[in-house]
Amino acid sequence: MQRPSAGCPLAGGCPRPSATASAEGREAAFLDTVQRRTFDWFWETTNPKNGLVPDRWPTRSFSSIAAVGFGLTGYLIGVEHGWVTREAARERVLSTLRFFAEAPQGPQRTGTSGNRGFFYHFLDMDTGLRFQQVELSTIDTGLLLMGVLSCRQYFDRAEPGDSLVRALADSIYFRVDWPWFTAGGASLSMGWHPERGLPNHDASGFLRDRWTGYNEGMLLYALALGSPTHPIGPEAWRAWTGGYRWDSFHGQTYVMFAPLFGHQYSHLWIDYRGIRDAYMRERGIDYFENSRRATLAHRAYATANPGGWRGYDASVWGLTASDGPLDSAFAIDGRQRQFHTYWARGAGTDEINDDGTLVPTAAGGSVPFAPEIAIPALLTMRARYGDALFGRYGFVDAFNPTLTDAGLRVPQGRIVPGLGWFDTDYLGIDQGPILAMIENYRTGFVWRLMRANPHLTRGLCRAGFTGGWLEGRCS
Repeated sequence: MQRPSAGCPLAGGCPRPSATASAEGREAAFLDTVQRRTFDWFWETTNPKNGLVPDRWPTRSFSSIAAVGFGLTGYLIGVEHGWVTREAARERVLSTLRFFAEAPQGPQRTGTSGNRGFFYHFLDMDTGLRFQQVELSTIDTGLLLMGVLSCRQYFDRAEPGDSLVRALADSIYFRVDWPWFTAGGASLSMGWHPERGLPNHDASGFLRDRWTGYNEGMLLYALALGSPTHPIGPEAWRAWTGGYRWDSFHGQTYVMFAPLFGHQYSHLWIDYRGIRDAYMRERGIDYFENSRRATLAHRAYATANPGGWRGYDASVWGLTASDGPLDSAFAIDGRQRQFHTYWARGAGTDEINDDGTLVPTAAGGSVPFAPEIAIPALLTMRARYGDALFGRYGFVDAFNPTLTDAGLRVPQGRIVPGLGWFDTDYLGIDQGPILAMIENYRTGFVWRLMRANPHLTRGLCRAGFTGGWLEGRCS
């Protein structure tokens, strides 16, 4: 009898791992590293006293309430992986929810954090009060609420701490006055200022821009239609879909929205696989497939590279809102180039905003839609650019391989000679989709959690969704 080989318990020896198994193991280890480092960003940079997450780090900044929402869900993922104890995560969640439940609200210009249940886009990291003159934001409040509701679903035990999480979460969500933010229309306004007479605002202070047409605002309507206390009517969903643009781009036909974040944010918490509203029933797909097509189109656009930018190919792609190197125009490679700092980068038939800056969260947040291209993109980015792109907290926010001249002065980030410009900041609203969407791809954890929320279920049903996991839930 052949003796077991060293390190192998089987007589006759163990079979050599196949190339496929080896590749799968490397991929799993890589995703573990990406998720853990991204989780650590939220856990370590958040103010533990009030749960406020910075908009960016290491640059000193205000808090983004949307980043708080991503962080709240991220803590739950950390518990599932054993990176933090359930008790420690619950204490962080309670600190956060206490702050938002007790933060001052009112129509005053200063001294408050929000009004009528909504919160200002940015808050001071320490005081939690409105930062400068930012708007009362519907979408950022919505992203915050998704994180709040995810915690409500997760902490479901008959324990005093869990009961308090649920009570605080209910108080935060139930008081949101959604009809007030329709400002006399069917759809929701994008924002409100207590200051009067501002451009593009009505006399009451509401922004005239509304959440209609496809973008990240889809989650708002699930929240607003499903509210048990202050719901809006189903006509809001019809107003929303009335602004859709169905078109074809780089071989894919889907509802257009140029930056990829608009195809990701709502999907982070809501499982759109197999459920359809009237609009999607007519087209024979669901919103998950719509996001898959947008992802494939973005990769095809980068492969074609019509702008002739350096570093674009089938393995390195992805445009979405992100930091950028500078606001300036000059010639490179014989072409006049316009660059931007923070900008809603994207590509579609509705618009193309491309300055050669690529964004890891564009691929990272798309992993569930098209893992066969998104995961290799992340792997290639790390292998090609190394520590310049992938650091202590995972992927920095953005990079631009076209800018390789070390003599060029940039207001943020740095230029690594021969490689390109690299951001030095991490942004919470871009870190969040990387962490949670990889988790949804691997385990479906956030989707399973939120499918059990009765308010989101009610909102989807009132919007006209049927099929899939909603079957039998809409009465």
